[in-house]
Amino acid sequence: MEMQGEVDGSGVPLAVLLKRELCNQKVEKPDILFGEANKSKKGEDFTFLLPKCRRRPTPAEGDSEDASGGGDDDTISVFAIFDGHNGSAAAIYTRENLLNNVLAAVPPNLTSEEWTTALPRALVAGFVKTDKEFQTKAARSGTTVTFVIIDGWVVTVASVGDSRCILESAEGSVYFLSADHRLDSNEEEVERVTASGGDVGRINIAGGAGIGPLRCWPGGLCLSRSIGDIDVGEFIVPVPHVKQVKLSNAGGRLVIASDGVWDALRFQEALNYTRGLPAEAAANRIVKEAVGSKGLRDDTTCIVVDILPPEKLSPPLKKHGKGGIKALFRRRPSDELAEDQMDRGCLEPDVVEEIYEEGSAMLAQRLKINYPAGNMFKLHDCAVCQLEMKPGEGISVHGNVPRHSRVDPWGGPFLCSSCQLKKEAMEGKQHLTNSQSTVQPVLK
Repeated sequence: MEMQGEVDGSGVPLAVLLKRELCNQKVEKPDILFGEANKSKKGEDFTFLLPKCRRRPTPAEGDSEDASGGGDDDTISVFAIFDGHNGSAAAIYTRENLLNNVLAAVPPNLTSEEWTTALPRALVAGFVKTDKEFQTKAARSGTTVTFVIIDGWVVTVASVGDSRCILESAEGSVYFLSADHRLDSNEEEVERVTASGGDVGRINIAGGAGIGPLRCWPGGLCLSRSIGDIDVGEFIVPVPHVKQVKLSNAGGRLVIASDGVWDALRFQEALNYTRGLPAEAAANRIVKEAVGSKGLRDDTTCIVVDILPPEKLSPPLKKHGKGGIKALFRRRPSDELAEDQMDRGCLEPDVVEEIYEEGSAMLAQRLKINYPAGNMFKLHDCAVCQLEMKPGEGISVHGNVPRHSRVDPWGGPFLCSSCQLKKEAMEGKQHLTNSQSTVQPVLK
């Protein structure tokens, strides 16, 4: 006998409709599990761990809290490492202010998809604003920053300096989500620094051959990007490398660590030490192995973040064995979702999709209009510091592009006068002041 499924009014069998509904259901937000570990030598490493954060800045004291944006759909997760040098002031200040500066640079009333699209630009603005404001503190310290925002299955990483973030997907592939801004390993940054007015070379003792890593002079900093370090020269820029990826709904594991870890362990070594361990134990193991390998030469800090499928679909940690990180995220046939549903393609494959990547140090490149919706810009606010300006007051970030050009009729985004000076200084268009040219070495 031939069997037919129930049919709705459109003539499509009900069984087919139910299958489509199952496969097209909105994927739930992942579970975020995390742990950190640290061995301190100088006391200049700081971490920031915020598993649930509103998309809007924290209200100022006395402001009323608008409850309209609450709920899980309005939350993100933020994790960061700040590795200070020449003191801890820059790392502490950045830890306390960077997040709000980034969130304030995203225009209000965006959809969640628009918010994610606007985030890379907001990260650039937030980093530069934080650096610009820290300069007013007259402190000479600096800090690297590796700043991670997790929005559903989308991971965005902004970085300056030599702390690093790596991702291992559920399938076991490794992705580098940050950039290394050590002058020794980045020829493009050496060219940029020298073109902007800095001198790059090794320490020269009594006229002999140079020793140690490449450094930028004055100051002797071996990094080309950081927040702070005003005494070294503004060509050491706070403009971050930004990479944004989307994980499959099988998840992945992030390892965020300062150079105290990466100077001692190769990336694959660090991941191998995490096999079968939950996040906190994994972070502790990485730090233990790093210190055991090289000794406690520097502050050694690690954050491990697991981005897991919703709890009802993920295996319990206690059952993990030698399968390591792959087993940690891969569903098994015994899970609540049946194996035959996976075979029918209801789940995304274990792949990581790159959404965005840009590492240019030029604000005109990083703040250009390249988003689909015009409402992603605050038309009369400075693109960096968010200062409200009257129409016509702002200076186009493109400099010599006419405001009413047929190619670019708006001419923005715009900068206020002080942020324009900051932009010119970072590009080497302003000479160093006498105080900057006679500073004591930083020697990070």
